[in-house]
Amino acid sequence: MTTTATRPGGGGKARAAIAARTLRTDRWWLAPLVTFIGLGAWVTYATVRVFMHKWFFVEEFHYLTPFYSPCITDACGDAAMFGTPLPAFFLVPEAAFTLPFLLLFRLTCYYYRKAYYRAFWLSPPACAVPDGHKNYSGETRFPLIFQNAHRYAFYAAVIISVINTWDAVHAQTTGLGLGNVILWVNVIMLWAYTLSCHSCRHIAGGRLKHFSKHPVRYRFWTLVSKLNTRHMQLAWITLGTLALTDFYIMGLAADWYPDLRIIN
Repeated sequence: MTTTATRPGGGGKARAAIAARTLRTDRWWLAPLVTFIGLGAWVTYATVRVFMHKWFFVEEFHYLTPFYSPCITDACGDAAMFGTPLPAFFLVPEAAFTLPFLLLFRLTCYYYRKAYYRAFWLSPPACAVPDGHKNYSGETRFPLIFQNAHRYAFYAAVIISVINTWDAVHAQTTGLGLGNVILWVNVIMLWAYTLSCHSCRHIAGGRLKHFSKHPVRYRFWTLVSKLNTRHMQLAWITLGTLALTDFYIMGLAADWYPDLRIIN
């Protein structure tokens, strides 16, 4: 016998009281599972590397991994280009001033919010699949209220991207090697991801009433809008370039392999 449930409010047609969690028959669970594995693996690798406190700088070619930039502890040695205001301590990352802002920028990113809400919190895990939580308060309570700080984290991310660009320029003074190419690819991708941010698009042209009166901002808004359509892809690409850059520099610093030099 089929039971029915009445819509809230009493009126209208009744609908079937379906006991199944979802009527989807496709592999809806695959996307959140892949996201869970991918983000989990990256966070694990990044956490281990940040607290290794070694193999982050190649003095001969001025290669500094982005996970340790800017290097500001007593353990930095020649990698410290902005001073060493912090002591060397196993719980203090060498890039302690910038990593919290980068983490906040990624955590509050519109795409990453969708990704980890679905993959880690099952809220909801997929379209037409019930939420894993009974209650929903949106992003109005602690700690999710801090998602509204995304714009301010964007400003910090721009400054950090400038620092990463300086690292690539500084390394270029020693010549040209595969490490330089990897550093530049990473910097370009980081800029693309940062500028494709939804907050950047709004800052560029969100409050303009007449684009014709602001041609420069309109052109920038157009560029950012094109990048914004690739925001998800850029989010994943930059995770890959960050890990690749760090691993390559770690291998050089540990003498696992030599740098392939093109010039000098």
